Order: sequence, then structure tokens, then C-alpha cells
Amino acid sequence: MKIIIVGIGKIGRIVTEYLVNEGHDIVVVDTDPTVVREAVDAYDVRGVVGNGANYDIQVQAEAEHTNVLIAATESDELNLLCCLVARKNGVKRTIARVRNPEYGKQIDFMYNDLGLDMIINPEQEAAAEIAKILQFPTALNIDTFAQGRAEIVEIKVPEDSPLVGKSLSELGREFAVSFLVCAVVRAGAVHIPSGGFVLQAGDHIHITAAANEIGKFLRKLRMLKQRVRKIMIIGGSRISYYLAKQLAESHLDIKIIEVDHERARELDEQLPEVAVINGDGTNQDLLREEGIDDVDAFLSLTGNDEENIILSLYAKTLNVSKVITKINHIAYYHILEKLDLGTIISPKAITANQILRFVRSLSDSITSEVKTLYKLVNNQIEAAEFFIPAETDYTGISFRDLPLKKDILIGCIVRDKTVIIPHGEDCFRAGDSVIIVSKQKLKDLEDILAGRP
Repeated sequence: MKIIIVGIGKIGRIVTEYLVNEGHDIVVVDTDPTVVREAVDAYDVRGVVGNGANYDIQVQAEAEHTNVLIAATESDELNLLCCLVARKNGVKRTIARVRNPEYGKQIDFMYNDLGLDMIINPEQEAAAEIAKILQFPTALNIDTFAQGRAEIVEIKVPEDSPLVGKSLSELGREFAVSFLVCAVVRAGAVHIPSGGFVLQAGDHIHITAAANEIGKFLRKLRMLKQRVRKIMIIGGSRISYYLAKQLAESHLDIKIIEVDHERARELDEQLPEVAVINGDGTNQDLLREEGIDDVDAFLSLTGNDEENIILSLYAKTLNVSKVITKINHIAYYHILEKLDLGTIISPKAITANQILRFVRSLSDSITSEVKTLYKLVNNQIEAAEFFIPAETDYTGISFRDLPLKKDILIGCIVRDKTVIIPHGEDCFRAGDSVIIVSKQKLKDLEDILAGRP
């Protein structure tokens, strides 16, 4: 597909990289000639220097032949204008990055009257991810599928876990819970495991199960921690605002520490249920005074990656049970993995994943549709949800007879609201939502079959 990306900041660069790797024809547009030149050199794409909302600039980028325009500049208003002009220029689909909470009240208007196909709010999406993880503090990450009916949960195997030294086939017999270990990360290497794979302490395992089975599984592992009650958030960012808003009705003890006096005052007015402290969150004395030793969860959500990392390391030394760190530069992932900081949140990566899922859903496939897509383990594997609208040449065939490519695992099937952890005698049927875990990029469910290109 031909895609125009307007605004080559952090999100624009990540989206460009993802879509280039998918084989799309990309044109990048930015007002900064240096930024455009760097993107052209790094990703071998075509570049146009100028205002992406300008009609002539879009014509220069060949908008009339473009399938998707993605507006990802720092300005919400400019992004919306880019999409409006793109529609006039004949662009088939438009995506806008819109971050201002005020615009959140006008979503229906933006879709219906402005003709947008997708609106992305990175901070709001990141807040939703954090809220989800706080429900199961043991989990490092939680990805949801089939409208929340199925989940992939990442946990770290403790030294004293009953999982240690057990093969996956043994676990299936011992635990009266329907689950599947669909990926294991050990010493930086990613494994799509078979039944004979033996787990070790320190492994990061990704478990697929029905949403209501996750709690049962963690309880059997003696890993179901007490629910989070006291939360300390450093940084009064948009993520902090959205998160506090989402958690407001949960009657949690939430405290936000923000160094900027004016921003602290705004948050105090907007969030009456939350304690907002105007102070320096890097000051250890202040953190202790505000009760960091007593909190269940510590969230570093400032705009500075290095500051977030240091604060989270400090919280870990105090044995805070749940630490969540916001990171903008995904290149830090490998370093943070060694530091064992717990949960890492990247609004940029979340946004890029959502855009990639949308673009894949526009494929010409008639046998399956991409519904959900997550990049896991620093993009080393994918978990994709496909919907099968009708019978195909691979439905009705038992999985033991279905030839699969290497490093492909069928995580689960959602059928008539029931989550099925598949076995050899199971098969795909029309109407199924299917979750596939793979080291390969899958644009269609047929891509899992051996012998298919």
C-alpha cells in the first residue's frame, strides 16, 4: 500500500520503521529538511519537505494515489487539518494523532463529520494499559483479544515457583486451569515452545488463557498478589491525568507528585479525588515523606526516560511490589530488561502497534481479517488475532493434520464467546477469532500454513 506519514517525530519514526518492514510504499512529510533527510537515509523512503496540511505539498506526495495518510505531528489541530485536506485530495483512509483531553469529548464528531478512520491518543492508550496491569500486579504485561475475552499475560518465573523444572506438558496435566504457554524469553532468546520445553527460574513466560482463567492460574502459582490500593505517580503528565481519571471510581489512594506549580494546580482542580503534591519527585526525602515505603505501586511517568529509570530503580530498592516505568526511547528496552525494572510502558510503541494493526486490516484477504495485533518482546514476536468470516480450505481440518510453519503457535480460539485452548483434535471454523503467536509477520491466517508463500 502507498502511505503518507506527516510528522517524523518519535511516533512518526517508529511508525515509518514498522510499515517499511511490512513492505509498504512510504512517503514521509515534515517541515524540517534535516528530519526528512534522516528518515529517507535510514528507511529508504521518499521524502517531501513542507507543511503536511498544505494542499500542494500533499499533491507533491501523490496523495491522490495514497491508501492511508497518518498525521502524527505534535499539533492536534494540524493533524486534523492534514486529514481533512487528505480527504479532499483523494486519500482513502486517514489516521490522526489527537492528544488533548478536550477533543476526547468530540470523538463521534471527528469520525462522522470530519471523516476520520482512526484517532490515536498515545497517552490515553498508555493509561489504559497501566490500569489493566494494575488489576493483576504480578503480571508484567497484559494484552487483550476478542473484546477482552482472551488475554496473553507475561510473568517472570520466581526461584521458588512450582513451574521450575517442569515441562509444559507436565503443567498441562498438573494444573486444573485451561491455559497455554505460548512464548518464553530466556537470557534474551525467544522460544515458541513445544510440550517438552522445561521452564527455569527467571524465565519470562507469556500465557494465553480466557480472561477469567488468569486469576485462577496465578492463584495456583501462589502469585496472586493483594490488589493495589495505594499508588504513587511521579509526573503530572497526560498519562497521569488519564490514568487517575480511569481509576477515580475504584476508591484507590492515588497520589501524584508534580514539580511544576501551575501543572500541579491544574491537576488538583481536574482530579478532586486525587492527592496532588507540588514537589520534586526525584527528592528521596520528599518521596519518603509522602509514603513511598507504604505504596503498593510506584509509577514513573515523567517526560524524561533517564529520570524514570532512576526513580524506578530507587523504588525497587525499597521493595515496592509493583513498579511501572514509562519509556519513550524503545532502544532502551534491552538495558531495562537486564535491570529487571518490572513493567515498561511505551506510548509510542502502543501507538505504532495500533496503526500497524489498522493497516493490516486493510489487506485484500477474503479468508481472514486482522482484528488485534501486538508486538511482544521488543518486536521479536507477534500476537495477532484473526477473524474467519467464512469456510476456507483450512477450516474443518484437525490441527494435528494441519501443516504449520516453524515458530508458529495457535494460542487460542474464541468461538461463540467461549475461549478454547487448542489441542490436536481441534480445528478452525467459520466465525472463529483465532490468536496466533509467531516470530513471523502474518498478514493473513493462511500465512501460518507450510507451503504457502
